[in-house]
Amino acid sequence: MKKNIILSLCIAMLSISYIFSQQREDVIKNLSDDDSYILADVSYINDAVFMGRRDSIAAPYIFPSIGYYDASGFFADATVSYLTASEEQRVDLFLLSGGYLFNSKKWSGGILATGYFYNDDSYAVQSEMAVSINGLLSYDLDYVELSASIGSFFNSGSTNDFFTSFFIEKSFINEKETLVFKPSIGINAGTQNFYEAYYQSNRLGNRKGQGAGNSAQLASNTVTFEKSSSFNILNIELSTPIEYHYKSFIFSFTPSLALPQSSATIVTEDTVFEEDLDSVFYWTVGVSYWFKTKKKQQ
Repeated sequence: MKKNIILSLCIAMLSISYIFSQQREDVIKNLSDDDSYILADVSYINDAVFMGRRDSIAAPYIFPSIGYYDASGFFADATVSYLTASEEQRVDLFLLSGGYLFNSKKWSGGILATGYFYNDDSYAVQSEMAVSINGLLSYDLDYVELSASIGSFFNSGSTNDFFTSFFIEKSFINEKETLVFKPSIGINAGTQNFYEAYYQSNRLGNRKGQGAGNSAQLASNTVTFEKSSSFNILNIELSTPIEYHYKSFIFSFTPSLALPQSSATIVTEDTVFEEDLDSVFYWTVGVSYWFKTKKKQQ
């Protein structure tokens, strides 16, 4: 099979990968442009981080997924995320994604829509999001690859968010093309309506349900953000995906460092304060298996 840079798993970056890092963005590296295929993946993340934000309680997930990628460029993907926290174990999120991907000699990208179906007790930072529409465009300069994405996330309330991301990546591949090392740096910018909705549901004593977050529940607070609709740089992300390819299997490990920016100014019934944001180190590990289903019609 000829080498290419299909963004099969730009889905991950644009949908679940916004939650679960870029674990699956770089999984497929050796698929032919003329092939249709099915991709199955099982991954684990030690904490769900979005735009450098996370809950005060760790949210580790196992997330199996399966997707069909047609040679025409159209695809559909389904993911189930199982929360493995010691005090709470449950299916926390189900996602459905679909869209179109393209790949040429230098340009690649795609557009997709994703539906998020969260458990009512979920305390994930993204748990108020319902639907997203995203687009990604990448250009290969040979020595580095430049990528930009743009998207809108619709929350369960009346607000929605707008995000853009820019990435610079460099691939190092051994002679047999079995080992891939791809360090990258990215900048994410956007609004924070999702974060305000999360705070209203899951922080400062407003926890949903009867899960671990309620062990020290406080009196309910009315929470608002100052300028939550303002567009700001939210996160600088460093990651170093490592992949090993063996036949139709791909084993991957991705350590990431999130450097959150633009602290929120939070207004409650009692006080006004600026949130403390700390850098976050998190990682994902996974195994994927793909198989071809048909050749593209000429």
